[in-house]
Amino acid sequence: MAGKKVLIVYAHQEPKSFNGSLKKVAVEELSKQGCTVTVSDLYSMNFEPRATRNDITGAPSNPDVFSYGIETHEAYKKKALTSDIFEEQRKVQEADLVIFQFPLYWFSVPAILKGWMDRVLCRGFAFDIPGFYDSGFLKGKLALLSLTTGGTAEMYTKDGVSGDFRYFLWPLQHGTLHFCGFKVLAP
Repeated sequence: MAGKKVLIVYAHQEPKSFNGSLKKVAVEELSKQGCTVTVSDLYSMNFEPRATRNDITGAPSNPDVFSYGIETHEAYKKKALTSDIFEEQRKVQEADLVIFQFPLYWFSVPAILKGWMDRVLCRGFAFDIPGFYDSGFLKGKLALLSLTTGGTAEMYTKDGVSGDFRYFLWPLQHGTLHFCGFKVLAP
């Protein structure tokens, strides 16, 4: 991994949490291996998770009906997205590997991380139609989910009360990350 650039998108409120410790160890170990590590600590950044009209700095292409996907695509092409979105897109663009560090909330990501994905991985930057999955614009980049749960390993097996871990990660791994072109590593 020497010489590789790693972005850790960290979504936990408490720096002293287990997630915080995992992030800290990842930064230390990857740095020791010669990687350049950047962290987007969404809570400490007060990252805005809501996808709204405010994400566009210019006039909308259709002033009568606001469609977030269409408007952010047009704004991306015109460089008319807010600076926080462009900054996160720059970090993703520079990274060889993006690690998402988060606690599992209701079999999904915390709202702040979902908002990061909604706002940052927009059409034009991460994908287009056509231009998704193996042709996604983030092709050649790796993604890794590093997450914690509030249950035991047995709970997340085929016969466990929560079901097979792989099944509820599929929408995130395949439907979001691979859709954008990432090669998703096993968690």
